[in-house]
Amino acid sequence: MDDRTYTADAEPGETVTVAGWVHEIRDLGGIAFLILRDTTGKIQVKFEKDEMDDDLVERGLAVHRESVISVTGAVEAEERAPTGVEITPDSLEVVAEADPELPLDPTGKVDADLSTRLDNRTLDLRKPEVKAIFEVRSEVLRAVREQFRALDCTEFNTPKIVATGTEGGTELFPITYFGREAFMNQSPQLFKQLVVGSGVERFFEIGPVFRAEEHNTPRHLNEATMIDFEAAFFDHTEAMDACEAVLTAAYEGVAENCAEQLETLDLVDEFEVPESPFPRLTYEEAIERINATGALDEQLVWGDDLPTEGEHALGEAVGEHYFITDWPSDIKPFYIKDYDDDPDVSTGFDMMHPTMELVSGGQREHRYDHLVEGFEQQGLDPEQFEYYTEMFTYGMPPHAGWGLGVERLIMTMLGLDNIREAVLFPRDRQRLSP
Repeated sequence: MDDRTYTADAEPGETVTVAGWVHEIRDLGGIAFLILRDTTGKIQVKFEKDEMDDDLVERGLAVHRESVISVTGAVEAEERAPTGVEITPDSLEVVAEADPELPLDPTGKVDADLSTRLDNRTLDLRKPEVKAIFEVRSEVLRAVREQFRALDCTEFNTPKIVATGTEGGTELFPITYFGREAFMNQSPQLFKQLVVGSGVERFFEIGPVFRAEEHNTPRHLNEATMIDFEAAFFDHTEAMDACEAVLTAAYEGVAENCAEQLETLDLVDEFEVPESPFPRLTYEEAIERINATGALDEQLVWGDDLPTEGEHALGEAVGEHYFITDWPSDIKPFYIKDYDDDPDVSTGFDMMHPTMELVSGGQREHRYDHLVEGFEQQGLDPEQFEYYTEMFTYGMPPHAGWGLGVERLIMTMLGLDNIREAVLFPRDRQRLSP
């Protein structure tokens, strides 16, 4: 609509055409009000029944909530109106009528469970607090890209259909690809290593990953969005520095550019940009501190993965974002480099929010013989990954990197109860539509 005015731009003394959704109708007898909502806010439309055309009044008051309408009229100042102005309409067009029986209330006055909300995401997204989550997510991705460019990174997009999985055949979604078996990629890990071996020394990607995990929890998804980073001539400590910089930039972007969204989410007083540097605990220190909390029935020993209860206890003790470094080699993937002076300890690291893991990374094994040996130690067939391993015979520099889950970042940043709230159309074990 070329002549459309957004509600936030309507000024007293103007005649404007506004368009949007019917948010609410209040009929007070001789006078009635329709609240119209668009992407910039709301505006009050006033119907004085005795002074207006009956057909116009009837059309305005008979329209159902959430219908799309267009209104043309004079804008007047009115202190009692929600935004300080109102429109007296000359005309009203019903552009698209809404069903009177909506599956959920977009005003939020009547609660709906998460399943109902996700089944009707279009309506759900009309709620200001839901819209605010995705506006924050958009700002996070903008700020992250800007920080990567400050780190001299190039953005690439890697394949999402692959012949074999990054870490073998587990947790993979198989598909039929022109009569051959293929899989949805569970990580861009192998491809991003190949890119940094090409001479493009610093790489980042923001894209989907697919994991056929059996977990069905408030923090697991089967399709997620990952922020991936890889850099040649970086060791694991430099990769952690970059990780810290990117996460801090995401928070700073939200703090600077999402004041309205944080207010809508009632987070203005709670939102804090993490302080640098983040604490860095070795794996051995982490299990000692978890054991000291008494949170677990059995004491952890070297080689154990960290259970959720242990992560929570440690996160509560640390109280901020932190790294766990120097993990046992046996519980990190084949591509993570071990220390030269202690092959039982890897350069792998995780970056943690006090409530959960956000990042997994480390220095990569760039030496061909050691890489093939790592495949064999983890029961993988190097020949299945020949497209990957042969590149390491062409001059592969030392390199390091990590992957950060977007949804987990948004979930922890905004204190969401369920990771699905940070995804527009989630994919989990039950949900394939919408």
